[in-house]
Amino acid sequence: MPHDAPNTLQAVLVLLGAAVFAVALFRSLRLPPLLAYLLVGMVAGPHALGWISDTEETRYLAEFGVVFLMFSIGLEFSLPQLKGMRGVVFGLGGAQVLVTLALILAAVVLSGFSWRAGVALGGVLAMSSTAIVSKMMAERLELQSRHGRLVIGVLLFQDLAVVPLLILIPALSATGGDLTQAVGAAFLKALVLLIGLLYFGQRLMRRWFHWVARHKSPELFMLNVLLVTLGLAYLTGLAGLSLALGAFLAGMLISETEYRYQVEADIQPFRDVLLGLFFVTVGMLLDMAVVAANLGWVVLALLIMVLGKGAIVTLLSRLFRHDLSVSLRTGLFLAQAGEFGFVLMTLANEGRLVPPYIAQIILAAMLLSMVVAPFLLQHSAAIVTRLCRNDWNYRALELHDIVVKSAGKEGHVIVCGYGRSGQNLSRFLELEGISFFALDLDPQRVRAAAAAGENVVYGDACRREVLMAAGLQRARAVVVSYADTASALKVLHQVHELRPDLPVVVRTLDDSDLERLQQAGAAEVVPEVLEGSLMLASHALMLLGVPLAHVLRRIREVRSQRYGLFRGVFRGEAETSLEEHEQPRLSSVSLGDNAAAIGKALSELELDSLLVEVTAIRRRGIRGVEPSPDMKLMAGDIVVLLGAAENLALAEAKLLQG
Repeated sequence: MPHDAPNTLQAVLVLLGAAVFAVALFRSLRLPPLLAYLLVGMVAGPHALGWISDTEETRYLAEFGVVFLMFSIGLEFSLPQLKGMRGVVFGLGGAQVLVTLALILAAVVLSGFSWRAGVALGGVLAMSSTAIVSKMMAERLELQSRHGRLVIGVLLFQDLAVVPLLILIPALSATGGDLTQAVGAAFLKALVLLIGLLYFGQRLMRRWFHWVARHKSPELFMLNVLLVTLGLAYLTGLAGLSLALGAFLAGMLISETEYRYQVEADIQPFRDVLLGLFFVTVGMLLDMAVVAANLGWVVLALLIMVLGKGAIVTLLSRLFRHDLSVSLRTGLFLAQAGEFGFVLMTLANEGRLVPPYIAQIILAAMLLSMVVAPFLLQHSAAIVTRLCRNDWNYRALELHDIVVKSAGKEGHVIVCGYGRSGQNLSRFLELEGISFFALDLDPQRVRAAAAAGENVVYGDACRREVLMAAGLQRARAVVVSYADTASALKVLHQVHELRPDLPVVVRTLDDSDLERLQQAGAAEVVPEVLEGSLMLASHALMLLGVPLAHVLRRIREVRSQRYGLFRGVFRGEAETSLEEHEQPRLSSVSLGDNAAAIGKALSELELDSLLVEVTAIRRRGIRGVEPSPDMKLMAGDIVVLLGAAENLALAEAKLLQG
């Protein structure tokens, strides 16, 4: 064993232990893990506790994190998507990168520093955090909003702009008259590689992956992915270019094959671990003593970065004729530094393009901007509302459209989400003659549905004013047809405050959030996993020779046990011979302050004598299934009854009038 092996192992263990605790802490605080890795590097690095040495081997290993990050960006590169968003990507996105770079270049040169430092810092600060922004926008269901599409378009161009910057910044470190020759040679090599690989590589890559996949070996497939990724990175490295450029080209080639998603899933563990190591090494560059000595400059750089970059994006968005409120939101979402900024800053440091103390100030400001970003994004709507009265005009216009289309609807169902589940539900409602009104956040889907004459409008069902405009006070029920627990909880909160008597049915992926949704007031929670497993079991049992009647009985039993509102509904095949008006159905009765049943126990009401069963009682949003006979009713209770239509009418009269 080499003499320094114990020290190396000790450093690795320290790094892993610190990373585990830091990432767990930041996850609990709902902050990006990226910040945790940066913090580990700062604390454990050579400028603080000194637990980890800043060696050439550590930096080289960390570079593979950038390699796999660029490989993932290449995998996500889509020519059809780029073509569909070319106006935003090359218009607003291109303008943002070029204007930011030009302004920073001018400021750096006027401050007396080299124009090369200005180009490097301009490229560094032009980047925004794809990881933070895209994750928070997805959680807030804003990816398909007007500002969301602008943000994604700008981020896409930033990802593309990294490629020439990865070539340019190392070339700028050439000295004297060799600069023009070095930059020209670097771009010429990249151009030759790009044309050669894209022209010849796509056919070869598809055939190669077909050959590997035919062996049906996950181990071989994974080895092949690593071979292609690192092989092309090595090729660009031999050409005097960055390893990350080769990885990006490898991702682009594989993205055009049918193996893209499998490759993305296989590569993720390597990418996340090595990328975490890269950000640890970035954190190790930060000397807190230098930062503390220049704290005023750090704060000033932070303010200039966030306010200046946000202002640039906002003004450019306005020049592209977007509303002021949309432009402000776009600026707030793109005001922070990004992951690629750290990548480019590392290259600039290696080429000694930026003075060390300036690099320390910029690194600290970038780090702080990413810490601030989640809070800035979380309160972006409130900030825009205060800064821009026009935002109310935009919301009023949106709500006016919803009010106009929902006018005249009475006793309808509000369907939140018009994806496949929402559309299938709407078909069933139409077959039963029940009107519905759907809200969706996908503009393309809304346009297509509206053109087909469907009752669908663009609107966020989580917002109180949108639900009111959709006729919540006149509705019979609300259905959340998409599987998003956080959004469903917001809808339940709004409905419970505005119409506590209104039943809400929620779709979810599994039973993990069942109690939270029920406690929030959901009348029923429908998990996809359960329904899928029931269908799987029924088909399997029938193929195994189990009689159909027995299979149906088993399915009825499971559904009866799982769904509280259906308990007692699945009574057997004899009910199929009943007339429609004799079929049992559910009805919800809200007890007002003057209802006759208030203060009485269920046994006193003797509703069973009317052939009506109390299946559940909702009290202050909490649903109780199979209530006990001695349970006394209170004002505000919603009593869920099961029985034939005529019997339900008699039971409702008894509850309300005595």
